[in-house]
Amino acid sequence: MQKQYSQAPLPFMGQKRMFAKEFRQILKQFSEATVFVDLFGGSGLLSHITKCEKPNATVVYNDYDNYRKRLENIPKTNALLTDLRAITVMCPHGKIIPEDVKETLLNRIAREEQTGFVDYITLSTSLLFSMKYVLTFESLCKETFYSHVKMTDYNADGYLAGLVIESSDYKDIFQKYKDIPDVVFLIDPPYLYTEAKMYNMSWNLADYLDVLTILHGISYVYFTSNKSSILELCEWIERNNRTGNPFVGANKRVFNAHMNFNSTYLDIMLYKKPNVYKLDA
Repeated sequence: MQKQYSQAPLPFMGQKRMFAKEFRQILKQFSEATVFVDLFGGSGLLSHITKCEKPNATVVYNDYDNYRKRLENIPKTNALLTDLRAITVMCPHGKIIPEDVKETLLNRIAREEQTGFVDYITLSTSLLFSMKYVLTFESLCKETFYSHVKMTDYNADGYLAGLVIESSDYKDIFQKYKDIPDVVFLIDPPYLYTEAKMYNMSWNLADYLDVLTILHGISYVYFTSNKSSILELCEWIERNNRTGNPFVGANKRVFNAHMNFNSTYLDIMLYKKPNVYKLDA
């Protein structure tokens, strides 16, 4: 029996672990003959849950961010973390790591670079302040280190078992599968106003709105948040669909503004199976 993960084996910003229980309930409304296509595969958690719940269904995981490379290199990551634990053994948990210890850590990581792979996203969760990530050695050197190296090894055995793995732009994947009978699209694009440097794509408002053009007439499970105000925007457009673009021809000037603040937001999941049931209010 396939092991079921309730969260991705390796850190990934935006994985839908908080929705796992509700997502499983939604999947019950689809048959085993369904083809599920995870357009923005990310960490693969939605694909993994879907395959566990619907083992006979075809589940397509669009691994555009090459998460599977990080999974394949877990043995290297575990070996590196073992050494980092030894180096930081005398550092109080959660406290800033002294500069001399940081230098030793960086020297060890620099040696790991010689192997051709270092998972900097995973390292970030063990060495940097909460929710702070870097992607390169140069960026890592500039950061303050904190002592919270993960004390247990990572494991991803069977996590991608049975999935059809693609790695293409979501628009190409959509065109490939959109005319297949009983297809359901899992759509979890990068959120607006959220740090997106972990993704292998640039992402702006126009990109976010482009995703909406594929939703008409298909079965989908779509994720967003109240930070994007996308639901409010769509409701406004429905009420004012003849407004047009009032900024055509206007001049534009910009400047940079900086603000520090703490905030929370709501994740939102919407699902739809046309002509079968209505979206819950």
